Amino acid sequence: MQDVPAPLYEVSDLPALEFDPFLREALAEPVIRIRLPHGAPGECWLATRHDTVRFVTSDPRFSRDIVGRPLPSMNRYLIPLDRAVSFVDPPGHNRIRTVVSSAFNRFAMAALRPRAQAVLDEHISSMVAAGPPADLVQYVTSPFPMHVIGTLLGVSEADRPRLCAWADAILTRAKDETEVERARQAKEEARAFFRELARERRLQPQDDLISELGAAVDSDRIEEEELLAMATLMALNGWHAVRNHTSNMVYLLLTDDSLRSRLHSDPHAVPAAVEELLRWIPHKHGLGQARIATEDVEVGGVLIRRDEVVYVSYVAANWDERCYPAPHRIDIDRKGPPHLAFGHGPHHCLAPLLARMEAELLLTTLITRLPDLRLAIDPGDVPWQKDVLIRGPVALPVAW
Repeated sequence: MQDVPAPLYEVSDLPALEFDPFLREALAEPVIRIRLPHGAPGECWLATRHDTVRFVTSDPRFSRDIVGRPLPSMNRYLIPLDRAVSFVDPPGHNRIRTVVSSAFNRFAMAALRPRAQAVLDEHISSMVAAGPPADLVQYVTSPFPMHVIGTLLGVSEADRPRLCAWADAILTRAKDETEVERARQAKEEARAFFRELARERRLQPQDDLISELGAAVDSDRIEEEELLAMATLMALNGWHAVRNHTSNMVYLLLTDDSLRSRLHSDPHAVPAAVEELLRWIPHKHGLGQARIATEDVEVGGVLIRRDEVVYVSYVAANWDERCYPAPHRIDIDRKGPPHLAFGHGPHHCLAPLLARMEAELLLTTLITRLPDLRLAIDPGDVPWQKDVLIRGPVALPVAW
């Protein structure tokens, strides 16, 4: 009997925040074989359930050292950041992260919070002064995280629009050679920018992350190529991911009556709401970065052979009904294990506390300062970004 080929997973832009039906079906098994439309031909593995995703992402027998290896891929064109920490296994991975990790711990976030609140207040005031209808993305959810990450890194206000342009180019799936070249050029421009900024900070250090990274290079803790990759990664994700996460949360706040009613009656529930929305929102289109099995490993009752490719879906794991009953419901009072929106294991997100703080400040300020905030258009008319790695609306026209 001939083997049945594994199902082909082709990612398409889904309406608004609709959950991926392929991932919904894939959750029936802890690990499944799939085919991807691009890259090296052949099948690979996909882990979807909460326990198997946690296992694969924390077990050292699954390596992220994949740059240059032919892999099945969702994307026709791949433009990885050279020497990015996301492609480095421990202990080298820990060595690089340690340089900047203290800038994102609880003490640092407590010190940053009042300054971030002041910046947020200024952006909302600008929107209010412009009058309704106004685009909340343009006035608030885009400039706010860029101001925060730009300040942390030490990027001047005049240079921050360039970071946004580079992020849009690099974090959008290229469809042809022209877009590939645009992304490559953006990557090189970002590297050149941070190389020059690091040179300036070596001569005149300031209280920012580029100065810390430059000092780490001078003391041989990291290499310059690692500095460039880390700075670019923090800048792009610190804006792009938070912009879309918070825009998605506001969209749900303005379209889910029960959520809006609950937070208006109990603003202290915002932190719990942020956690539930991080779990619920299917933020990523498709899959993230692959791992390679360095030896035979059994996962969820399935034997994965050495050198086989394994992907995980944090989005699917966050909708695993074995951990989160009725996962399609937004339930602020939900019990269960921590969500995996920020990943798991050594390669978990570098700054989850920063992303949480920005989301909490945003939702709390909107519901208290603009209690009548509402969409100025029909929810079905909200435009959504296409071919992006992190889903989010293009604009959120609002009135109040």
